[in-house]
Amino acid sequence: MGKPDTRRLDKEIRLTERKLEAVRNGEMWPLTGQERRQVLRGLVGGSYQVARGKSAARAERQMDSVSTSAETRLIAELTALQIERQRIVTEAATAKAAKKSSGWMW
Repeated sequence: MGKPDTRRLDKEIRLTERKLEAVRNGEMWPLTGQERRQVLRGLVGGSYQVARGKSAARAERQMDSVSTSAETRLIAELTALQIERQRIVTEAATAKAAKKSSGWMW
């Protein structure tokens, strides 16, 4: 019995880690459509307030909130993928141990 096949999960974990790093760097590509709309709404609202000579603090807080929620979502997704990978590895190890203990002794 060989190693468990975790390539698909490993690829998803790497992608999610890249997305998380991108969100932390303020990039837009890993955001969902709803999150992008919220960020753009904050940008437009903040620009409008600044153009009128007022503070854009509320819009900045809104954009920070979206970033934080996206980061939380990606951390939860990453954790779930890592738990699933560990479950697969553990199952494979258990099956291997069971096969060894039930086989012929040399």
